[in-house]
Amino acid sequence: MANDVDYAIVADIGGTNARFSRVNLTSLNLDKVAVYPCATFASLADALVHYQQEQALTDLKHVAIAIACPVTSDTISMTNFHWHFSVSAMQQQLGLNRLLVMNDFTAVAMSLPALTKGDKVQIGNGTAQPHLPMAVLGAGTGLGVAHLINVNGQFVPLPGEGGHVDWAAQTEQEWFIQQVLCKEYGHVSPERLLSGPGLEAIYRALALHRQLDIAPLSAGEIGSLALAGSSELASATVAQFFASLGSIAGDLALTLSTFGGVYVAGGITPKLLPLMAASEFRTRFEAKGRFSAFNRQIATYIVTAPQPGLLGAAVYLKQSLAS
Repeated sequence: MANDVDYAIVADIGGTNARFSRVNLTSLNLDKVAVYPCATFASLADALVHYQQEQALTDLKHVAIAIACPVTSDTISMTNFHWHFSVSAMQQQLGLNRLLVMNDFTAVAMSLPALTKGDKVQIGNGTAQPHLPMAVLGAGTGLGVAHLINVNGQFVPLPGEGGHVDWAAQTEQEWFIQQVLCKEYGHVSPERLLSGPGLEAIYRALALHRQLDIAPLSAGEIGSLALAGSSELASATVAQFFASLGSIAGDLALTLSTFGGVYVAGGITPKLLPLMAASEFRTRFEAKGRFSAFNRQIATYIVTAPQPGLLGAAVYLKQSLAS
């Protein structure tokens, strides 16, 4: 292993929970996984030290952390939690040889080259060329978007805020949804539909479109009803979600010619996977007018790996140590 480092610690820090794991930097195998509520600790450093002590890993001095907030300088301030720290000060405080901190979706992008066949499900046709650009989008609390390119054998993540571009309606139903969401939010971005809150917003808009008087449901409730086939409105909501997801995925494919594949991650899509094959996802992915044949060549996958953030942090650290 590069620099004779065999094991390290990786973490994936969200607004609610902090996940830690040991990683074998040769095989990228994750073990000793522990999940703690962030609210249990005053700081990220306290949570990391607790994990090291609990798992008897105080001898490991290389750490990579994926965190749910922008990472643009040495100072990190979490978006949805109160943790605030300096990367260099934390490294010095804990006596670490290496401390890498990256945006959580940057870590998901870095996981793509390490995904096995069992970590992903292909939707539709297309063939991935692993050394060409890749794109990843993930619907969860929000909509994460990133690209990954290979530069001289090194993978370089290109994080961005593609979830906040303008959303374009394609059908009469979507024009109605656009009008409803525009009144509610002003600017309608893909994230307003392709997220947990977005699934709920589609459900409300479709109820208005059909002049139905219904009680609002959570994203989890809508998904459960659609999977059970017990609510036509819930099924239509998920169908619209997948259609819009396909359109945005196709836009990403065109933007950077992602012949390495387009990957869908996040917490929502894997749970709804049984409904995806019959959806318009792949049809809308390819429906790009004069460039439909272009997108038809590009593979699309659903990421089913349980911890892509941890895996990606490990890949980033391994690459960093080898360079």
